Amino acid sequence: MTLSVGDRIPNVKLMTMTGEGPKPVESGDVLGKGTVVLFAVPGAFTPTCSDHHLPGYVLRADDLLAKGVDTIACVAVNDAFVMDAWGKARGTGDKIVMLGDGNGEFAAAMGTELDASGFGLGTRSKRYAAILEDGVVREFLVEGDGVGVSVSSVDTVLEKL
Repeated sequence: MTLSVGDRIPNVKLMTMTGEGPKPVESGDVLGKGTVVLFAVPGAFTPTCSDHHLPGYVLRADDLLAKGVDTIACVAVNDAFVMDAWGKARGTGDKIVMLGDGNGEFAAAMGTELDASGFGLGTRSKRYAAILEDGVVREFLVEGDGVGVSVSSVDTVLEKL
């Protein structure tokens, strides 16, 4: 079942890259404090995710931070190595935390699993954005089954803040 406004985010192990290599982090720790904008994509380096979704957040990161956002995070059903390489390729710097959900456990716990096997991608996450307050969902903007980015765009998130 998909999470709803007012629900607490699940506490699931994710992976992030550090100077010493991949590091496990609990979603509750990295996403559960302050105001967090979390956005999810079906896959790093995929066309819509790379050309539209992530770049919007990179370009508007300062606008999000100026509105009181403490953490901006991106999660995908990819490993930490891929998420790190994608972040570097797209210039996320230290403004966006790149989180790998390699086994899709966070996507499953959020209720956002996407069967992308028809595209050869297996199980992924739906595209969405969420505004979290101390780990509680304040806004949950889940895209439909299409490939566009409208509901979960950075512009929509900025309007909701």
